Amino acid sequence: MPDANPPVETVVEVDTRAPGTAISPDLFGAFFEDLNYAADGGLYAELVQNRSFEYGPADHPDWHALTAWDLLERDGAAGWLTVSTDDPLHAVNPHYAVLHTATTGTAGLGAGLRNEGFDGIPVRAGETYDVSAFARLAHGTVVRLVAQIESRDGSRVHGRVELGPVDGSWQRHAAVITCEATDPDARFTLTATGTGTVHLDMVSLFPQATFRNRPGGLRADLAQAIADLKPKFLRFPGGCLAHGQGLGNMYRWSETVGPLHERRQQFNIWHYHQSMGLGYYEYFQFCEDIGAKPLPVVPAGVCCQNSDVTGQAGIPDEDMDSYIAEVLALVEWANGPADSPWGAVRAAAGHPEPFGLEYLGVGNEDTITDTFRDRFSRIHDALREHHPEITVIGTLGPSTFGEDWENGWAFARERNVPVVDEHSYKSPRWLLENTRRFETMDRGGPHLYIGEYGSWRNHGLSAIAEAAYMIAMERNGDVVRLASYAPLLAKRDHTQWLPDLIYFDNTNVWPTLNYHVQQMHSVNSGDTALPVTVTRAPQEPSAPQTPRHTVHIGTGTDTRAEFTDVFLGPLNGEPERAPDFGGWQAESGTWEPYGEGGVRQTATGTDARLLLPDGVKGPSYVLSVRARKTDGAEGFVLGFAGTSPGNWCHWTLGGWENRSTWLQRVDDGVPDELSERRAEPVESGHWYDLRVEVDGRRIRCYRDGELVHDVEDVRPQPEVFAVSAVRDSATGEVIVKIANTTPEAATVRVRLSGAEGDTGYARTTLTVSPDADSRFGPAPATPAHDRLTGPDCAVAPHSFTVLRTRIGSDRP
Repeated sequence: MPDANPPVETVVEVDTRAPGTAISPDLFGAFFEDLNYAADGGLYAELVQNRSFEYGPADHPDWHALTAWDLLERDGAAGWLTVSTDDPLHAVNPHYAVLHTATTGTAGLGAGLRNEGFDGIPVRAGETYDVSAFARLAHGTVVRLVAQIESRDGSRVHGRVELGPVDGSWQRHAAVITCEATDPDARFTLTATGTGTVHLDMVSLFPQATFRNRPGGLRADLAQAIADLKPKFLRFPGGCLAHGQGLGNMYRWSETVGPLHERRQQFNIWHYHQSMGLGYYEYFQFCEDIGAKPLPVVPAGVCCQNSDVTGQAGIPDEDMDSYIAEVLALVEWANGPADSPWGAVRAAAGHPEPFGLEYLGVGNEDTITDTFRDRFSRIHDALREHHPEITVIGTLGPSTFGEDWENGWAFARERNVPVVDEHSYKSPRWLLENTRRFETMDRGGPHLYIGEYGSWRNHGLSAIAEAAYMIAMERNGDVVRLASYAPLLAKRDHTQWLPDLIYFDNTNVWPTLNYHVQQMHSVNSGDTALPVTVTRAPQEPSAPQTPRHTVHIGTGTDTRAEFTDVFLGPLNGEPERAPDFGGWQAESGTWEPYGEGGVRQTATGTDARLLLPDGVKGPSYVLSVRARKTDGAEGFVLGFAGTSPGNWCHWTLGGWENRSTWLQRVDDGVPDELSERRAEPVESGHWYDLRVEVDGRRIRCYRDGELVHDVEDVRPQPEVFAVSAVRDSATGEVIVKIANTTPEAATVRVRLSGAEGDTGYARTTLTVSPDADSRFGPAPATPAHDRLTGPDCAVAPHSFTVLRTRIGSDRP
């Protein structure tokens, strides 16, 4: 008996005879920034932490020059360990260790140093390690140094070698240790062989088994995970790291390409240290090794607008000529002949052939001020004059709307900047609602580089939504020229930003669901987008409509506050006092009664929320409250329009370390901004009268009677079933991509004009629950590969599918 309700067949028609639209050959790339310990302790394979004794409180309040180092006294040896800056190895590397041995031990060895690396030193049996140090004998009988790889408690020696002889001038001493055991948590020691004082700097332990076996290179498994993405380009060094925390912290490329001990180290804007061991030379070499174009970003002559004390500041006018020369020198260093001044520096490092630089980013998320306009214009004009072959990439600020974004576009058109850099950390819902935003972009330029984007989570919902958004980029690959998910790497217990594409610790690498989506897109790229028609596609399930909205009050991170006089009611009527706080629900924080009818939040170290479920009849109403911050890091949060768990709106006052106020909508637990951020902190001890007016999709927020936000939250219909089709001229294949973000399975019939008979497909599919997470462990799903023999394809719910086939005479 036939099924009374057969599944609806979705038809995807691809016009393979059409000329189509050219796609940027560099569309999908990767983004590297040294945050989350991505470089030192991560991709850069050095195993010794603070090898040059340059850590300090600018990196982290508790750090100093001997952080990660300890004095080693054993078998009766005695001595002390200090730091000096007198007559250093190099002026930019001023600190060095002073190791003094007063008494040798029973084994004939003196005092030493020990280093436990970055959360331990992982070593493998049978592998070899380069050990080196700069040493200078100050006085005494110290002739040699003994370097050992040991178990953490020192009871077992995994490998040993001697360095020296040491004399009265700075000399680099090097040897090779063969490790006799596998130990994920070893330590490194360096011990003097006699009494006296020896100076030490640049103490290093490096695996020889680096990526491509390059000396002083990259951690092999992490680098391979990046290489397996097949990125068309790799951005470096950021991100906020590029323009830095103040002018003195800007990333200066020319200080990262010489000998390691001559590179200027500095504090990392993400609150740790940059050794610059992974500098521009290592970056360009890595790009060449993995077949990715380099896309470096230099400061636009201004530091980050969020810099403490100064805010955005421009390089002084009298220094701009030399800075512009520095930017121009980067192009010469990358592309110039080996006998040019900067090409010779590259050649001396071991790469006489040019690297072939094509792109250069100038600026990152900069506020479009007059200072920025002046500095950027001077840099841009010099590049256009001296290096017209370089494609300059400008900046649009940190968001996809608002004053900086609009001013950035206008300025880029005014200056005829060919490509602009937009950043979009958004909710999965926003990505699906904005898959058609590129269709109305001016094809005449500037073109778009989506330099940082992601959907705030590493779960299945985010990954498949990102797949759909990337499909939209591909369909518009004539105007979306470049795109890179960010950030790339994050180390366990050292994350400053979530989510990330690849998680790792010292011995494990965990690609995420988001990673697999990036890889599926990148390895299945085409050069021409073909017209596609989709009929009877699965639709978004209807959201249940609730007549009443949940509201909440709360505090920001590590903030204590008091609330009173909560009123709720119709927008054009008389609001009533809200139910007693005893009837509210504490979702987080510690809440206790305060005064007459008030409530106080007293928890530390986290944010807090107190909910009144179904507290007010929607869709139009007023929420008002009086609030006072007693102490803490941030301010208040008022929530409203709570229609179901995980879906509401909230107004943050004194957020982002008490810098700003803004309005957000939360979908499926992921926030997305509805308004620009206003620089308005919250004062402790002041009673604020806060009022939110909800009128359907329109939201007005008042603070002490002043209108702060007036937003109408009207958004496009989400594209929950996204499809693209491209031609790969090099292989003669047509590639069809389908992102199904719905809970509905679909039987898809693919019709290719020009294909004779039933066409078979090589299929790659990633299917995953929308709630499945993929941080710091194996991803809950990985792409599956099989082959279809006909035009029908079963597309699972919450899945990303790639189909490849040859048509016509090219078919196998």
